[in-house]
Amino acid sequence: MSVAQRSPALARTVTPPVPARRRPAPSRARAVVVLAPLALTLALGLWGIRRNDTMWGDESVTYQLAHRDLAQIWLTAQHIDLVHALYYTVMHGIFGLFGGGLLTLRLPSVLAMSVAASGVGLLGLRLVGPRAGLMAGLVFALLPQVQKYAQEGRSYAMVCALVTWATYVLVVSVPHRARWRWAVYGCTMLLACLLHEFAVLALVAHGVTLVVSRVPRPVLKAWSVTAAGVVAGLLPLVIHSVGQSGQVAWIGGPVRLPALLVTTILAVACALAPLGARGPVRLPALAVPIVVLPGLLLLVASLVKPLFVDRYVLYSGIGIALLLGAWWDYFLRRRRCSRTAWIAAVAVLAALVPPSLALRTPESRSNDVTAIAAAVREEGRPGDGLLFLAGEHRILTAAHPEDTRHLTDLALAQDAVASNTLAGVELPAEDIAARMLTFDRIVVVRVARLRTLTGPQEEAKTRTLRRSFREDGTTHVNGARITVYVRDQSLSPTGGSE
Repeated sequence: MSVAQRSPALARTVTPPVPARRRPAPSRARAVVVLAPLALTLALGLWGIRRNDTMWGDESVTYQLAHRDLAQIWLTAQHIDLVHALYYTVMHGIFGLFGGGLLTLRLPSVLAMSVAASGVGLLGLRLVGPRAGLMAGLVFALLPQVQKYAQEGRSYAMVCALVTWATYVLVVSVPHRARWRWAVYGCTMLLACLLHEFAVLALVAHGVTLVVSRVPRPVLKAWSVTAAGVVAGLLPLVIHSVGQSGQVAWIGGPVRLPALLVTTILAVACALAPLGARGPVRLPALAVPIVVLPGLLLLVASLVKPLFVDRYVLYSGIGIALLLGAWWDYFLRRRRCSRTAWIAAVAVLAALVPPSLALRTPESRSNDVTAIAAAVREEGRPGDGLLFLAGEHRILTAAHPEDTRHLTDLALAQDAVASNTLAGVELPAEDIAARMLTFDRIVVVRVARLRTLTGPQEEAKTRTLRRSFREDGTTHVNGARITVYVRDQSLSPTGGSE
């Protein structure tokens, strides 16, 4: 009999233990969940960020207004775009620090969306676990809408980042109930709403999450008080911006509504899987409302006035990324389905390649003000007249004034900066018609989406062109038509034969 057999205690002492599989330290897992999505979003945001040095109309507005001084931004906001006044002020400061170039215009959005991706990862980590958090953050970075607006000089990426982190603070505040946490949540949500009013719809989604989660009454009360403070802080902006509702008159119906429907169906389908529960707020209870409610509420409001545009609720991508990340984690936990999960992931990545490439081309946007201004420069000759149909589309060339400097803007009475407007102030209708008749050649800029032009100035422009000029060629560019009109000597100013 061996010594080990005679003394079991001794055997247990000398037998080397089987090494246990060590789990990653929480701090290390947290770092990966934060940094990996941030790095991926940053890389995708920097990839093709210049889009061949092109710019689209809304970015052009940011570019122009952010270059004005603060007093001019405020005075302009009294006439139009008050809802974006805070964003223009922020960009004015950034331009002052880093220069007002194209990269400076878009880099804040890249950084904001990167911060949002890390926040999505942390939400997934807290609600399900490290793998779900990592996958949620990576999925968020790959969403086509996220890639698109990470490269635009508009407020939507900043709003998305603020809503993401406000959501994270909300989840953290439920079990801890510290007043300072609710103060941080309220300030973050208010800042998001001041950057874009429709961020307040995320506040509604948060309230539904807490009700569905059946949180204790003190928590619900704390959220209600905080939400009331956010609404009160936003109310002055809402009241004053109602008078500028004409600036969304271009919305004829829901823009990209099918994408919302597909996302809603996908969110509900993912939520049916047992995605895990950690803490008082479950992931489906948080994610589904933020995916569904903001868009749904905008659609309901659109029954009175069309308001739904998908970028207004870009932050809904937070919810779909959380659900997809948790769904993928669920299938990996079921080892029999892990192979299927990997195949599905590869298929999705392959499907995302074409839209990701397309988003980095000038044609991915509804117009290209760089190409429009260049076409005007090519078609125009020194001394030609320049006419915009309608006058509000003067912003399409205002970002590149050097391209139109040798032309005479026939309808302009006061330029945009001097008048504290976006497109300047035009002459009376009869003066516009009279000036047109003193030119033999006029370059006319129209948007590609034809619509009926109303108002005396627009009617005077079209009537004079029809009666006294003839088309001499049209150039089509992304978002506009540039047509050269020449004086028809065979017609009298009233349209009869001479």
